[in-house]
Amino acid sequence: MTGEVRSSTEKIISRPDAARAAAREREARRRIVFANGAFDLLHAGHVRYLEAARAQGDWLIVGVNSDSSVSRSKGAGRPIVPAAERAEIVAALACVGAVVVFEEDSPAALLEELRPDVHAKGTDYTAESVPEREVVAGYGGKTVIVGDSKDHATTEMLERIRNTGQGTRDG
Repeated sequence: MTGEVRSSTEKIISRPDAARAAAREREARRRIVFANGAFDLLHAGHVRYLEAARAQGDWLIVGVNSDSSVSRSKGAGRPIVPAAERAEIVAALACVGAVVVFEEDSPAALLEELRPDVHAKGTDYTAESVPEREVVAGYGGKTVIVGDSKDHATTEMLERIRNTGQGTRDG
């Protein structure tokens, strides 16, 4: 897979294909990194997180929360962008090797299936507060905190958008 140019939609794979791809990467002795999130309204913080995650190994697979999962965690009206489009946008980033959409609220089961060497989480966590850290440690993986400080958030972006124009004729 190294050096291979693939379209963003080709990088979006099913869960069984993700497990097979991870097995191939492992057989090739490549360090597998897993990152996950909603990635609703992709912003600089997301890009920095994913690039920092990729720097932890040789191949980055990204779990994107399904629409129902995002709605349960973020509330009514979310996500703004459907899962298929969020996955395509994330897959378009050069640092991303593959993307898989998952239905659960937690990526724990997906981590068990893929068994990445590294589970990368953003700076809104500490190594001790990552909910899946026990799962990752259980199969011998490592959890790392990557990316810049949590100065960007989709929720805050949406609030700014909602407040823009309030009190004007066009608002």
